[in-house]
Amino acid sequence: MSQAFEWKSSSDGLVGVNGGQIEYCCWGPKPGDAPTVVLLHEGLGSAKLWRDFPEKLAEATGWGVFSWSRTGHGQSDIADLPRPINFMTIEATQVLPDLLDAIEFQYGVLLGHSDGATISAIYIGSVEDHRVRGLILMAPHFFTESMGLEEITRSRIAFTEGDLRERMSRHHKNPDNTFNGWCDTWLNPGFKTWDVTEVIDYMRIPVLAIQGRNDQYGTLAQVRVVEERSYAPVDIEVIEECRHSPHLDQPEKTLSLVTEYLERLQRIETDGLPEL
Repeated sequence: MSQAFEWKSSSDGLVGVNGGQIEYCCWGPKPGDAPTVVLLHEGLGSAKLWRDFPEKLAEATGWGVFSWSRTGHGQSDIADLPRPINFMTIEATQVLPDLLDAIEFQYGVLLGHSDGATISAIYIGSVEDHRVRGLILMAPHFFTESMGLEEITRSRIAFTEGDLRERMSRHHKNPDNTFNGWCDTWLNPGFKTWDVTEVIDYMRIPVLAIQGRNDQYGTLAQVRVVEERSYAPVDIEVIEECRHSPHLDQPEKTLSLVTEYLERLQRIETDGLPEL
């Protein structure tokens, strides 16, 4: 364990992970007293940019919920730039294992959004961890698509010429580090051939994949490939009138889908059925 960590519901702070300081927020019971949902944010997200979704999820399920800001995000340590093209694989295999140990994670689910969903999927497909019993992917990325890269290009214009930098400064201690670490990596010419779909072949736990019908960063092919390649059960939910952030665009629908999925997992454990 990186350092002593004390879980206190509705608290936030910094925890030592992989040699650095990571911002976190937590809600509900601590690991060991109940299952835990670990949230992994999107490319420009942070622990607190989940808004009120984590608290509502803890209240609806009785599970503990833990969110954290990756290096370069929120109030976590600044990231070294430029990021390597395989930064999501590095996060999944070198950072996330240490984070789970630091908070004494015992049993639960990973819930990732966008880049965070990809990191979660890579972890499940690369690291053997029987503590993780389910996987929720919201708007994941497994390969690049031209429409997504075009949207990121528009985001760069909004950051340099619009008010995006100002808005990000309210949530990140170094918005330039956060934005450039995300944008410059995705728009690196070498990233056009990036593809991690092979990790799906190694998933052995139930998956809930959620995507907005009008997602501006990826087509439905990103969730359909999970259904096509996973050996484990996969539920695909496409939410109407929803863009890239289901938990913000359609919060009630998203909360309902996630809660129902967690309740199913809990019933399997309670009924003493074979291990997932």
